Amino acid sequence: MSQVPNPMSILNSFHPAVAAWFTRTFAAPTAAQSAAWPALAAGNSVLVAAPTGSGKTFAAFLTAIDQLVKEGLAAPLPDETRIVYVSPLKALSNDIQRNLDAPSRHP
Repeated sequence: MSQVPNPMSILNSFHPAVAAWFTRTFAAPTAAQSAAWPALAAGNSVLVAAPTGSGKTFAAFLTAIDQLVKEGLAAPLPDETRIVYVSPLKALSNDIQRNLDAPSRHP
């Protein structure tokens, strides 16, 4: 059984500005985020299976944002696609319902 890193110490791998924003915005990383961040930071492909609302999408996005911040500080970022995120179909369906369909029914 692998050991999950300390949720707050894992933030030390992020750029200080990214880590500071996270700690101002959230109480602590979720278990899904703490488990995924080391592998994502190492450049590995990661499949995170966890319940809806557990922070899976944000685990991927924050890692990508951190990478872009670090690269952008070292040199100008090229004008190209650097990150591809594949959304699970169930999450996409929920997002469409919550963000598009429901609001259109209640103007």
